[in-house]
Amino acid sequence: MRLKVRTYTGGPFQENGYLALCEATGKGIVIDPGAWAARLANDIRDEGLEIDAIVLTHAHLDHVEGIPAIREVTDAPIHLHPLDRPLYDRAGEQARAFGLPFEGPLPVPEKTLAHAQIFRFGEVELRVREAPGHAPGHVILVCPEAGIAFVGDVVFMRSIGRTDLPGGNFQELMQSIREEVLTLPDETRLLTGHGPETTVEQERLGNPFLAPNYRGGFA
Repeated sequence: MRLKVRTYTGGPFQENGYLALCEATGKGIVIDPGAWAARLANDIRDEGLEIDAIVLTHAHLDHVEGIPAIREVTDAPIHLHPLDRPLYDRAGEQARAFGLPFEGPLPVPEKTLAHAQIFRFGEVELRVREAPGHAPGHVILVCPEAGIAFVGDVVFMRSIGRTDLPGGNFQELMQSIREEVLTLPDETRLLTGHGPETTVEQERLGNPFLAPNYRGGFA
């Protein structure tokens, strides 16, 4: 397995973000830098890590607020689906809505993500799948070789992403889970935006939003 993953968690929403590393080359990417990002920035600096990209599953505040800290130690380009750019540009408004401080503005994203895109760093390949519903431009990132999917806030252990925020849509979210998550092999590890990791099988069989009918048919 060429992919090594470190999890970082913090902030008022206890958001999970990730450092994904190619063990063969030492190259890495940062996924969803949240309020914990200063810790990762220190690791990047102290370990001399080579960061190829900052990749965002979506642009809610808790998944983007740490970008300035990461940009202090790397000029790696920011990758974001274009449908989430309006959310990204309103990160300050999101913070005010939750009564939280915000250090902005955020750097402009340089790269876009699209469905079926192959995202490479070192010898690792991540396959991009569009998965709207929690946010209009939400994507998940799948590494078939490692049996890992970074699913952001689409699905959690025994739960699903909220759809009551601007741009949310419950039916779209359920369709995304059925078509883009539950179609992955059962043993695939789901690295989520909040809470512990889980697997496709655990959620297909035990998630109360999905279990009543196979593959999320309940919704």
